[in-house]
Amino acid sequence: MQKYVIWNVSLERMSFMEKNNLNRESMIFALDIGTRSVVGLLGAYKDQKITIHHSAMEFHQTRAMYDGQIHDIEGVVQVARNVKEQLEDKIGYQLKEVAIAAAGRALKTCRVEVEKEIDEGKAIDKHLINSLEIEALQMAQMMLEEESNELTNYFCIGHTIVNNYLNDGLITNLLGHRGKKVKIDVLATFLPHLVVDSLYTVMAKIGLEVSYMTLEPIAAIEVAVPQNVRLLNIALVDIGAGTSDIAITKDGTVVAYGMTSTAGDEITEAIAKAYLLDFDSAEKLKCNLYKDDIQQFTDIIGITHEIKSKDILSTIKHSIKAIAEDICNNIVIQNGKAPSVVFLIGGGSLLPGLPEIIAEKLEIPLERVTVRGVKMIQNLEANELIIEGPEGITPIGILAKAIDSKSKDFVEITVNDEKIKLFQSKQLKVSDALVLTGFSPRELIPKRGKSIQIIINGQEKLISGEYGEVAEIFINNKKANLDAIISNDDKIRIVSAKEGKDASPLINDVIDVTKAIKVNGKKMRKIYEIWVNDQLVDELYHIKNSDSIITKEINSIADLCEYLKLDIEKNKFSINGTCALANEKITSNDAIIIDEITDEIKQSDNNDNVLEVIYNGSPLQIIKDKKTMIFVDIFNYIDFDRNKIKGKLVIMLNGESAIYTAPINNGDEIIVRWE
Repeated sequence: MQKYVIWNVSLERMSFMEKNNLNRESMIFALDIGTRSVVGLLGAYKDQKITIHHSAMEFHQTRAMYDGQIHDIEGVVQVARNVKEQLEDKIGYQLKEVAIAAAGRALKTCRVEVEKEIDEGKAIDKHLINSLEIEALQMAQMMLEEESNELTNYFCIGHTIVNNYLNDGLITNLLGHRGKKVKIDVLATFLPHLVVDSLYTVMAKIGLEVSYMTLEPIAAIEVAVPQNVRLLNIALVDIGAGTSDIAITKDGTVVAYGMTSTAGDEITEAIAKAYLLDFDSAEKLKCNLYKDDIQQFTDIIGITHEIKSKDILSTIKHSIKAIAEDICNNIVIQNGKAPSVVFLIGGGSLLPGLPEIIAEKLEIPLERVTVRGVKMIQNLEANELIIEGPEGITPIGILAKAIDSKSKDFVEITVNDEKIKLFQSKQLKVSDALVLTGFSPRELIPKRGKSIQIIINGQEKLISGEYGEVAEIFINNKKANLDAIISNDDKIRIVSAKEGKDASPLINDVIDVTKAIKVNGKKMRKIYEIWVNDQLVDELYHIKNSDSIITKEINSIADLCEYLKLDIEKNKFSINGTCALANEKITSNDAIIIDEITDEIKQSDNNDNVLEVIYNGSPLQIIKDKKTMIFVDIFNYIDFDRNKIKGKLVIMLNGESAIYTAPINNGDEIIVRWE
């Protein structure tokens, strides 16, 4: 029996799986769908060890995958079904759930920080930490949306807390501490929905439900780079057939993920072209290069060759260099410099000469570029393991991550008819579900209606539209909110926020037409005329975009004399009992006395400067300050506030409905009232 060791599987979190006898519930099925092959593992956790009971592997019969992406779904389905059925024959029952990982061909990462002030008297609990993570993931999604405008086409496949801060100081674990401020630094990883959906489609076609999903570099680093080793600056490179996935560790955590689309297939294609071989024969020859010194093969013409492995490697050296350069360039981009150590895993890492080229390109000692195989894994017991080299790291990592995840039960919910899976923490909320869906957080926030730009007395002014209605959230047809608790099988429906009404203000919404003064005891409005685009209007005019508004207003004694057509030289003025000169400013509610014309204002209708009308059945004198007085001028002499609506406004002139610009004459009967 072979015994290996596995690192960092959170053993204390899996004590519930310690049973005397393994059963269906404790057995985990992990499936690694690679570009060239599909590997299946059946394992469980027992006696402080990960035990692999059975394994199976089968190669793709056609080029069903390119660069880690499924192209021929039916081709992959057939191979995956064969692996599943081989394992089912060994255990005697049907497999229903599976753990998988995606290669990350179009991997995108986003790093964000979230800060929060907290109650110093209360210990930090898991709920607070979870809420910070959710907020960080939402922020990462929004940042990705702003960068690519393709948020709905991406799926958050995993995230890592890079650093925790308490009161601006680094701390390993926030749980249980007290402070005034916490902050987390999160690295979130995203994949296109296409990659995820195609994997789910394959699993569904072979009758499997995905119980756990991760990213291949996340799975690989689980077993290849122990937690205590992550203090070092390490680059883990998983070289498969189609992609080379990269993970960077530093200061005790994973700080970056990356990938290149050059890997083992480039070598296979170079061999095929150089020696006239079909792809499968070239693949077989490539895999034997590190095993034998002499290679024997027959090309497509039928000629048999016997060539030294070192000569073949010399022929394809340019392709090996190209792969190494892509890997090294990506490492430097993700890490900012050459790392201290490079761990190579995956079948492509066995390519002779590759570690030497990587060491040379990164300018680090050769002994710091090493191939990591299954034998370095601790706490692993393998009853049957079909792959034992570096290509076995990722499948075992998927299994380890899936076993670790069993301490969190999955819940399945539906959000706007889309089914998603969530980890069950202490309490899941609606906001947790939104992190994993394509629903944009911006649709939760009501948008303002369109704004308009106007000019008032030469000054530009922006009038904003109204706020819209907030989004509505329903759980099982009952109204809820973002903080509402959700459970397995819940159906969540979200109605997006509605946009507000466009700005369409009245004149009296932007100009205070109620400002008034008293002249010789009579109330008079300061603003006596309003012009829009050279047209005289009243305060109920609906303002439009780009309107130019000009008001005529009494702001000084000179303005008052101009309005009343008085000779400044022939009259004396006082404001609030104090003598005033022509340039004296007049403000709202000022009381102005004009000594010389007091009697004239009180004269009868024989005076050309005064109109006498009947207002709501009572006599009313109006100073005639222009050739033609109009209906709206009456509001300068009556106490009637049109801004405080008390019903339907009724305005009548001589027994008929009136308009504001209708001319008024001596003796007219005027009615203004709310009805």
